[in-house]
Parts: sequence; structure tokens; C-alpha cells
Amino acid sequence: MNFLRGIRRSNVKLLIDADYIVYKACAAAEDEIDWGGDVITVTSRFSEAYKNVCRDLTRIQAQFMWDTPEVVLFFSDSLNFRKKIYPEYKGHRNRKKPCGYKRVIRELDKNYMVELMEELEADDAMGIYATANPGHIICSPDKDMRQIPGRLYDMKETTLIDPVEGARWHLIQTIAGDQTDGYSGVPGYGVKRAVSLFEENGYSWETVVDAFAEKELDEDVALMNARLARILTCKDYDPINRRVIPWTPTPGYRVDYGTTVQDEKA
Repeated sequence: MNFLRGIRRSNVKLLIDADYIVYKACAAAEDEIDWGGDVITVTSRFSEAYKNVCRDLTRIQAQFMWDTPEVVLFFSDSLNFRKKIYPEYKGHRNRKKPCGYKRVIRELDKNYMVELMEELEADDAMGIYATANPGHIICSPDKDMRQIPGRLYDMKETTLIDPVEGARWHLIQTIAGDQTDGYSGVPGYGVKRAVSLFEENGYSWETVVDAFAEKELDEDVALMNARLARILTCKDYDPINRRVIPWTPTPGYRVDYGTTVQDEKA
């Protein structure tokens, strides 16, 4: 949370979504022992899990040979504000964390800067950090991060996301939904169909509402999907009261090149 107390220029940092890195490493270091009867125990090789996490982090840093950038690791809280919006959000993904998961994070905290914000996912914490402190590089394979302006390394290549592109991607995801996260968007739409719709009718809130209305879904449903899809920026979060500011489009909200992306209202 310290990064919200003031915006200061500093060396470029790699803002890494570490949730999946630690999960993968800990899962790979698990073993189970079947003692027969009803007893099966699960064990973990902590040193192996931690070593593999550090190896993956070093590989990411090695992609940026022009510098030795500082690393900031982001993790999701066990509570999620989106469940207050839609209780079924990620309802099918309530898997138990692998053995050693929390211990690895505690150990990482001794050697790296670790950020975990109350009721927020790692994606949101990265979005807030990146927009409060422009110039750093988000490192995540999650397509959701294409909403955040700035440099994005998707574990394959680095691209520059401009504000218009990011705002458009938010609208696209609102209509397309995300089955992995458990919100549907407009039934029958995927990313390609959503893009075609916006290219034909314009990237606007009106286009979103009309798409939902065609499926007999009202604007409240559209707004719920937009809020679920939204990756938080520093404008979407009140650091003093530690609360999310719900995204709400202004009347006539539209995203176009050649014009300013219209401000959202709290």
C-alpha cells in the first residue's frame, strides 16, 4: 500500500503477477503418500518449490538485459471484492492452494518487495500500482492486463498499451465475458464477435447496452459485467478508506482515437 502515498519517479520495476508462478512451483513440488485405508497424506518439498519460483523470476528479469530491474511481486487476497458484486464470480475455481504456498510467499517477502491488497486480486493491485506510478512494466500472461496503459510483457513479448486501446479492451471484455472467471457477458459473444460489433457501431457504452438488450438483458446486467471485467486503476481505488470505487460510465461514454477517453464518474 505504500506506493499509493505519493508518486515518485524511480528506476523501472517489473510488476510481476506471482500468483500463478508460486502456485505452479508448489504444485510441482507436492507428493502424496497413500497409507492405505482412509489415510492419504500430502507432502511438499519446500526448497524445491522456492528454488523453482526464483528460477522463473530470474528468467523474467533476463528478458530485460538493458538493466537489472527491481522486481515487485503481486498476490491475490483470499477475499475478493467482486464476489460482493456477483457471488458466483470464480465460483468454480475455489481450489485449495498447494502445500507450501503461503510459506513460499513468506520467504519471498524476505528477499523481494511483495504486494497484497485487501480484497483485491493481483491483477487489480498491479493495475493500481502501474497507473499510480507510470513507467514500470507489467509482467503477466493474463489478457485482462491489456486494459492497463503502459508496457506489458505477456511472457512472450513486450507491447505498449495506450489508454484508448486499454479502454476499448475493457468494453470488449464486458461483452465477451470470461468463462474462466465465471461471468458470461452477452450470451453468444466472444472476443472476435465483440470486436466486430464495436468496429461497426463504435466503442461506446451505448453499443454495450444495446448488445445486452438484444438478449433481453438490462443495463444493470451490463454494468455488473463491466464492473467484473474492469481491472482497477488508481482512479478506481480509495487508498484512505481501502475501498473500490465502482466503475460507472458517463452519459455518452465513448472511446475513440483523436478524442480524449471520456472520464468515468465514481
